[in-house]
Amino acid sequence: MKQRINVQEKGQQAMGALYGLGRHLSKSGIEESLLNLIYFRVSQINGCAFCLDMHAKDLRAAGESEQRLYLLDAWREAPFYTDKERAALAWTEALTVIKSGMVSDNTYDEARKHFAETEMIDLTLGVIAINAYNRVNIAFGAPVGTYEPGMFSKS
Repeated sequence: MKQRINVQEKGQQAMGALYGLGRHLSKSGIEESLLNLIYFRVSQINGCAFCLDMHAKDLRAAGESEQRLYLLDAWREAPFYTDKERAALAWTEALTVIKSGMVSDNTYDEARKHFAETEMIDLTLGVIAINAYNRVNIAFGAPVGTYEPGMFSKS
């Protein structure tokens, strides 16, 4: 897809709210590796090529295995994810693919076994943020393949 609008250039002020959310999440109690795993999974669900490229590169640069990335779409059947990651992924999917309104009590209860209340809020905000980025990139296009690990944290 060709880029329709350069959001980084034309939408700097509007995108500032999302950037602030990202800064908050980088200081939260949620590990960066888990946030990137969540970002990658949401981007798989939404089909955002730019974000898939970005988060795959960030995950690989941080030492994530290719095997875990390749099988993330089938995380329920693959033995490579911790119980905490599984709880976060289930929460992430429930918030991204909204079918029946509320997240099930089972999904919430499992996540609460691994995350404190403030971490649940941050986990939820992380899912919201990546869904927003996905939708902006899907709407306006982004230069897929141009991202280099840590590129946006350098500014």
